[in-house]
Amino acid sequence: MKKIALAFAATATLLSLPAAAQFQKPEDAIKYRQAAFTLMGNHFGRVAAMAQGKVAFDAKVAAENTGVLLTVSRLPATAFGEGTDKGAPTRAKPEIWKDAAKFKAAAEKMTAEVAKLDTAAKSGNLDAIKAAVGGVGGSCKGCHDDFRAERHSGG
Repeated sequence: MKKIALAFAATATLLSLPAAAQFQKPEDAIKYRQAAFTLMGNHFGRVAAMAQGKVAFDAKVAAENTGVLLTVSRLPATAFGEGTDKGAPTRAKPEIWKDAAKFKAAAEKMTAEVAKLDTAAKSGNLDAIKAAVGGVGGSCKGCHDDFRAERHSGG
């Protein structure tokens, strides 16, 4: 339990720091956000599989995964600072930096949808989870359509 509390304290500290203070090189920011998106995809995928009936529904497992997803969903935005469009292979489109307000709004929408999913999962109600999974999936797709390239850039 102490390790979990320490991890959350470290996350809170990182979230409060400017991106420049967190990443010494652009490639560090790129790897960080890619790792966060990988974790998000894995934890969301577990809950989505339950909502789709591909795996047996387990309310406890759903709540655990959405809790992780909620925490991790707040992390990538800090890693899209100036200069992080190059430095390592990335699928981030230039539109992220050209239309930062639209990108920020998309990130905030995704986080809000994840919060709804977390609330639904904590309720243990599969129908509520199914509805919330759709909201998260839609927010992810919208952001991918506007801001994620099909292929990695050369870096």
